[in-house]
Amino acid sequence: MSAVFDHTVHARLIAEPHTTRDLSASLRYDDGDPLAVRIVFPADASLDGGEVAWAFARDLLDAGLHGPAGEGDVHVWPRDGSRTVIELLSEEGVAVVEFDSADLRCFLLRSYDVVAAGQEHGESDVETGLAALLRGV
Repeated sequence: MSAVFDHTVHARLIAEPHTTRDLSASLRYDDGDPLAVRIVFPADASLDGGEVAWAFARDLLDAGLHGPAGEGDVHVWPRDGSRTVIELLSEEGVAVVEFDSADLRCFLLRSYDVVAAGQEHGESDVETGLAALLRGV
């Protein structure tokens, strides 16, 4: 049976220096894709009026709570100990969104309750790999 959960959080979209907009976002975890987390922004937060979802590595979110992390389209870094910034890059532009770090930690802990860190590939994959390795001996 698959486990999927959403965790609603308050966020602050930083549009320009000194210009921000508060919004709600949903953090989503699905054990069917255990390496990833998703941030889902409501339709009223997007330029085209549609819901926007970003998927990226759960490890990236975890690392970004402790120090700058990320390459490519998603970067995460802590700000002032209580806030965490997630920068999302696309062809259309850049979105910089600030979250309460405690909300992100709570979400991650809940995701680790569903699938522990290092167990994303499941025990059956480990057992299958070990059996194949032992057959080769």
